[in-house]
Amino acid sequence: MAKTTSWETVMGLEVHVELATKTKIFCSCTTEFGGDPNTHCCPVCTGMPGVLPSLNRQVVNYAVKAGLATNCTITQYNKFDRKNYFYPDLPKAYQVSQLYLPICRNGGIEIEAEGGGKKIIGIHEIHMEEDAGKLVHDPWTDSTMVDYNRCGVPLIEIVSEPDFRSANEVIRYLEKLKAILQFIGVSDCKMQEGSLRADINLSVRPVGSDKFGTRTEMKNMNSFKAIARAINGESKRQIEVLEEGGVVKQETRRWDDNKDASFAMRSKEDAQDYKYFPEPDLIPIEISDEFIENTRNSLPELPEAKRQRYVSELGLSEYDAAQITSSKYLVALFEENLAAGYPAKEIANWIMGEVMRMLSDSGKEPEEMGFEYKYLGALIGMVQKNEITRNTAKKVFKSVFEEGCDPVKYVEENNLKTVTDTGAVKAAIEEVVAANQKSVDEYKSGKEKALQYLIGQSMRALRGKADPQTVTAILKEILG
Repeated sequence: MAKTTSWETVMGLEVHVELATKTKIFCSCTTEFGGDPNTHCCPVCTGMPGVLPSLNRQVVNYAVKAGLATNCTITQYNKFDRKNYFYPDLPKAYQVSQLYLPICRNGGIEIEAEGGGKKIIGIHEIHMEEDAGKLVHDPWTDSTMVDYNRCGVPLIEIVSEPDFRSANEVIRYLEKLKAILQFIGVSDCKMQEGSLRADINLSVRPVGSDKFGTRTEMKNMNSFKAIARAINGESKRQIEVLEEGGVVKQETRRWDDNKDASFAMRSKEDAQDYKYFPEPDLIPIEISDEFIENTRNSLPELPEAKRQRYVSELGLSEYDAAQITSSKYLVALFEENLAAGYPAKEIANWIMGEVMRMLSDSGKEPEEMGFEYKYLGALIGMVQKNEITRNTAKKVFKSVFEEGCDPVKYVEENNLKTVTDTGAVKAAIEEVVAANQKSVDEYKSGKEKALQYLIGQSMRALRGKADPQTVTAILKEILG
């Protein structure tokens, strides 16, 4: 085909979310993450002959919650189907899923559009299913082993419409979806543990065309950064194939983040290839109006409503409110200290400043914060009472974040309290002035930078434990 200078990327997502139940979807095995390989499984979840599944009611409850929180219609009569395929991590050679009557349909989530304004990303459906096992590749022995612990862990799969046009839109959607699911308590969404994984269905087409291109699927992406790189990399690959006169193949591809490239795994199946049929060992599920209404009433305040309240009632900026409400754990940190009586804007400033900085530096997610949330308020309180300076508080917070230590005890044990004895402050400053006559002369000749140098030396001599304003005032007094 002739080269074109302008292409549009079209994407839909299939997001797999492990539910926060204590036991698996069809048996009583634990869903706890980790454990030695093949120790969290039984004849039911490994598909031994003659066993029968028994549906975990909590899975239905969580699926309905997720559907209501994402504006879906609940399918009140729904059922399970068998999805037949052979793969080493699927011991039954079929997966129990939902094709014909998924539990939730026709929802949507509002995001910031790429060109500004708002955009609704449609949710085609949410269905319940069981997870497969995990293949463990050993490059040293060039072998692959199978861990079946994850078999039967309950999932919901959230299938979007092909409404995405950029990596930024995908990330905004995933961030919002993750926050919603965490807030309603259906999943911890720990991507590093595989609790939230995304399959990206991507195609490209000339700008202005209303016909979809041939799609590829990149499976099991479990970090936002990798997802963004994969989208940009695969989009570029498809455009290059088409502009060189080639044909994009419908296939499943694996994204290698280290090599910054995707690689073909197998041809992409369509629904008929799985030979779906109704699951014969499970009866249909009927969901009453009362159950739906009770579930709706049990939903907590969702991130968008909370964001609006933070702005209108607490005076936070739109940006700060959006960042804090992006995580259930940042909200918990904020609201616990707000309830303790600390000012909303001061808590927000600390979260947007030191907390975010430490998360970024450590590469951690908010759910991995290991300190007691009240410790942030304790630091704020000590600054408010002039017991420590703000700079000292920032240094103490680093130890709080990294070691989980009590800031009050840390300040006491390390003698970090603010020096309030003006006599001692003045004596230390006088020593600095005496030792820096050149800077004193420069200041007196009108060089303001010399004063800043003397203030810095004075704060250093006082180990940062004096109030900077007090130091400045005493220094100016001594200098005349």
